Amino acid sequence: MSAVRNDDKPAASPLDWEHLDSAVDDTAGLMVFRKRIDRLRNPRNDQVFERLVLESVDWVNMVALDSERRCVMIRQYRFGVGYTTLETPGGMVDPGEDSFTAARRELLEETGYVSDKWSYLGAVEPNPAVHNHLCHHWLAEDAYLAREQDLGEGESIAVELMGEHEVRAAVQSGELKHALALSALARVYTLWPLPFRHD
Repeated sequence: MSAVRNDDKPAASPLDWEHLDSAVDDTAGLMVFRKRIDRLRNPRNDQVFERLVLESVDWVNMVALDSERRCVMIRQYRFGVGYTTLETPGGMVDPGEDSFTAARRELLEETGYVSDKWSYLGAVEPNPAVHNHLCHHWLAEDAYLAREQDLGEGESIAVELMGEHEVRAAVQSGELKHALALSALARVYTLWPLPFRHD
């Protein structure tokens, strides 16, 4: 089972900016992204602006449920915020992979879990203001522990099984606030009452 990336762009809009040219900076030293500067013309006033685009391969996030419907969650230190976060397993789609292959690989590497029952949940744009890629969400059901984690040298990940009520409580308390994990989980669980707010 594999998902076709939705590369279809929406129909042209009067709000579309005219792309004039691009310059790629391969010396920026970014690990996950490649820096690109696009020159574009604003349709409202014809002024030309430079805009930053951070190019990346697509990403994947998985909601993996075991036979008891417990969610396979992970905790890992995140350098941007400077603390350990609670989130769903996920990672990058390697060259030559589709998102399904990447989802199976990342789940196995990060958690040791595998599944024979996968469903594609769709994709989101992580931050279309500056990112050019998608994050694909997958659901793995009846997941089971097949082996130990196979972590990269730069990874340190703890695995935790959480029931639906525990996941929802972590969201509602603010412990779980990773945007892409929330996006994936919201396709499987009803996470919060509406309107949702933190007091």
